[in-house]
Amino acid sequence: MTTATTAGRSGTFDLGDTTVTRLGYGTKQLTGPGVWGDPKDPDEAVRVIRRAYELGVTFYDTADSYGPAVAEQLLKTALHPYPADVVIATKAGLTRQGPGKWTPVARPAYLRQQCEMSLRHLGLEQIPLYQLHRIDAHVPLADQLGELHALQSEGKIRHIGLSEVTVDQLVEAQQYATIVSVQNLFNLTDRSAEPLLDHCTEHGIGFIPWFPLATGKLAERGGPLADIAQRLDASPSQVALAWLLRRSPVMLPIPGTSSVAHLEDNVAAAGLELSDSDLQALDDLSA
Repeated sequence: MTTATTAGRSGTFDLGDTTVTRLGYGTKQLTGPGVWGDPKDPDEAVRVIRRAYELGVTFYDTADSYGPAVAEQLLKTALHPYPADVVIATKAGLTRQGPGKWTPVARPAYLRQQCEMSLRHLGLEQIPLYQLHRIDAHVPLADQLGELHALQSEGKIRHIGLSEVTVDQLVEAQQYATIVSVQNLFNLTDRSAEPLLDHCTEHGIGFIPWFPLATGKLAERGGPLADIAQRLDASPSQVALAWLLRRSPVMLPIPGTSSVAHLEDNVAAAGLELSDSDLQALDDLSA
């Protein structure tokens, strides 16, 4: 397999005035499946996060509901006091009631409360990127974004992002605040957010694909993904990540794992070079 390299090989991207490595790390898999999502292995989780930074990863995605609160505190344990180049993105607005049970809650008072809690759990005075985890259909969007804009004006958050939105929702949200990123499901097997990605590419808005490593049957022997991986002496996951990085200059994959070995395999994708024919073959899989 391709040996681990620094995430910096994939280049950087500017979220407003904040620079991040394009290949980041997502913390969701650090929490377990139980009712409260306790860490699967707290010591290993800390090792994974620290190893990610050693490999050049500076962009870390988390959320108040990962646990809840567990993943944020693991980041603090692993990296606080944070190196100057570390950029943490967290989210609020999606509550977790147990395995597979999620409910959008984005009342202004709740968003403010959760921002204060995230600041405490992360050990930060300002959150570099604060994302609305889900739009709450029961609250006017102007109120949801208005509260985030107020928190930004107060210096509690630096930049604002959205999660799981349409192009129309993004355009509407931009009436109330400057949006530097969106985070939607996107991978080789699910490209339903393609119109949003194209919009973000055109306007220079960061696109953070969650669940970036869903390859399914595409990784089976004899398929284009497996063939490309074998020829490049890489894993199918590395090829899938390299495809995302080539797909758009605004793409910011955040593959998550609770294993140092898997982390090193993922980060090595930053140094994987896909040819134009490789890229075309993977693009064609959507058909």
